[in-house]
Amino acid sequence: MMIKRVGVIGAGQMGQGITQVLACADIAVTLVDLSQDQLDTALATTEASIAKLKERGKLAAEVNPLPNISVTTEMGQVADCELVIEAVTEDEMTKRRIFSSLNEICSSDAILASNTSSISIGRLAAIIDHPERMIGVHFMNPVPLMPLIEVIEAKATAQKTVAAVTELSERLGKTAVVVKDRPAFVLNRILLPTINEAIRVVEEGTATAEQVDQIMTLGAGFPMGPLALADMIGLDTCLSILDLMFVELKDPRYLPAPMLREMVIDQQLGRKSGVGFYRYDQ
Repeated sequence: MMIKRVGVIGAGQMGQGITQVLACADIAVTLVDLSQDQLDTALATTEASIAKLKERGKLAAEVNPLPNISVTTEMGQVADCELVIEAVTEDEMTKRRIFSSLNEICSSDAILASNTSSISIGRLAAIIDHPERMIGVHFMNPVPLMPLIEVIEAKATAQKTVAAVTELSERLGKTAVVVKDRPAFVLNRILLPTINEAIRVVEEGTATAEQVDQIMTLGAGFPMGPLALADMIGLDTCLSILDLMFVELKDPRYLPAPMLREMVIDQQLGRKSGVGFYRYDQ
């Protein structure tokens, strides 16, 4: 099965990035969001990002992906898509409502995928007919630049579903790594405890955020410090993933640092709010 039409639910940072890479691969994309303003912002961001990629020589000057993108506030517009990717906030109940709707809207052989970074694909699959078509496609941020897609297969996921998503990943210029459906999968299972420990080091006063990141980039070869990365991911997302891992795995290693929870309560979420461990110009 070669996927030619894709729906993306959610026009935030990840949904916008996923839409962009699909369009650049000459795939027709329908981007859905409740907010027309958010859709307009996503289109403007996509146009600016494509222009920047062309300036850097990472995209041919004659390529024009924008006509491949259509936007709508009506979820029913993805009814003819062969693949629909949910890319909304990391909240299981919100995702469950979306997949319940997609179960009614889409054809029975359409692949339904979640860009979740931690939530069980199996639990999402349990609410749809034909759960063999449910799969996780965890894109990395920023989507246009990061080469990995963490593909998550639940117990019910069919191998033809995995094969179709893997083939699509190759057309996007990405590497698909297929993993099992476990709490937080692989990347965040390893990454979030590192971020959490970096926060604890700042919390206890051993070093500043800047010092922690400098040590990890210069001393451990990290391309970006763990706290700058946390700001990029979103501290609210980091907290939700750690909370989920702590509940699911019952392991104190995943208990979120109190400082992280306090920052989220204070809406210091990182880049998305303009302030986290660092401050950002709007």
